[in-house]
Amino acid sequence: MPRLLSAAPFRHRHDREIFALAVPTFFALISEPLFLLTDSAIVGSLGTQALGGLGVAGQVLLTLAAVCIFLAYGTTAAVARKFGAGDIPGGMRDGVDGLWLAALLGLAAIGVGWPLGPHLIELLGASPDVAPYALTYLRVSLLSTPFLLIVMAGTGVLRGLQDARTPLVVAVASYLGNALLCALFVLVLDWGIAGSAWSTVIAQGAGAFWYVATIIRSARRHGVPVAPSLDGLRKSASAGFALFLRSVSMRVVALVTTAVAARLGDESIAAHQVSYNMWALLVFAMDAVAIAGQSIVGRYLGADDVRGTRDSTRRMVEWGVMAGLVFTVVVLLVLPWAPIPFTDDPQVASLIMASLVVVALIQPLSGVTMVLDGVLMGAGDQRYLAWASLGTMLTFLPFALVLPEVAGSQLWGLVGLWGAFAVWILARALTLGLRARGGAWLVTGAERPR
Repeated sequence: MPRLLSAAPFRHRHDREIFALAVPTFFALISEPLFLLTDSAIVGSLGTQALGGLGVAGQVLLTLAAVCIFLAYGTTAAVARKFGAGDIPGGMRDGVDGLWLAALLGLAAIGVGWPLGPHLIELLGASPDVAPYALTYLRVSLLSTPFLLIVMAGTGVLRGLQDARTPLVVAVASYLGNALLCALFVLVLDWGIAGSAWSTVIAQGAGAFWYVATIIRSARRHGVPVAPSLDGLRKSASAGFALFLRSVSMRVVALVTTAVAARLGDESIAAHQVSYNMWALLVFAMDAVAIAGQSIVGRYLGADDVRGTRDSTRRMVEWGVMAGLVFTVVVLLVLPWAPIPFTDDPQVASLIMASLVVVALIQPLSGVTMVLDGVLMGAGDQRYLAWASLGTMLTFLPFALVLPEVAGSQLWGLVGLWGAFAVWILARALTLGLRARGGAWLVTGAERPR
């Protein structure tokens, strides 16, 4: 694993380029879980069952987004390599095809997800009281899927072009609009949990329109046609397959934790919804460095600069560790007050606090994991990431199924579940660190051979 701390921990020659991408990406990333937490607080006013329904349906939707994350990550790596090699029109061609692929996948997701909705919710173990809320939220939110995937692809294009500011503006505007609409629809118009879902559809639609308009203007400026290319669509889908497998493995982990939490009781799934979003907030913050790594590493490898790739990677890992240590302290400090915005149920509050202790302790390791994942993704090392994710998922499953069962109480069951999650984070850090120490991932040029 790369050396974790440099002699001058707050001064380094790569810091400027890292922060130029990581800082706006940080604010873009944390805006999503922040407004998801806002949605959780608003929906929580409808009761524990509604909050649990949001948690169950949210995991289905997050799974859909996660397995399609290659639209953002794969596009970032491909466009960044061509940017580093000076082939901006080639990068824009990849980006336009990525938008078309996103739209097609989004429409397919609606067609598949709508009839399967009840079965997916049952599979996640929702109780009879929670399931109706989950199904309502899921079916309405599915309508936003094409918009969501277009936003992901558009984000990848702009980050590959080393532009992190436009995704920041779009993200903050979209999620702020989502939060305001959610409050209006749920608290004022009394639409219930469906109001929260409709706010998501409208906000994601506005964000997708923004990206499409921006990228079409840029494509025309560089003489790139905006019509879809069959070869380009096939290339985009092929390039994303390994990332798809990686994402599926990671979402199995998230879905299993949700299913186990739901089977521990309604209070556990409600608490898990809050704790998981807290974890996502912190990890997304550290993922800002990882996404900067995708752009920076892709650019360096496209420009045939192996030394720059290694030096910047080492520095980004250092920042991941330092950020994780800060977040550990922050979570432990706010622990007594963390449940207050989300619930007035004392049992749910105690479960939130107990699980957040584990969330706090795994932050430094999460920082290493997120950064190295982004670095290898930026290098186009997708096949290794796919196999490594499958292996760490298989490591996680026995712990997730056994630890809550032997705990003896709902509280210790949820803590045991988060302990299994910590084992998964550790396994990921080890597999990614071993890969980063070697040189097989350091393939240079405008395109990585397949």
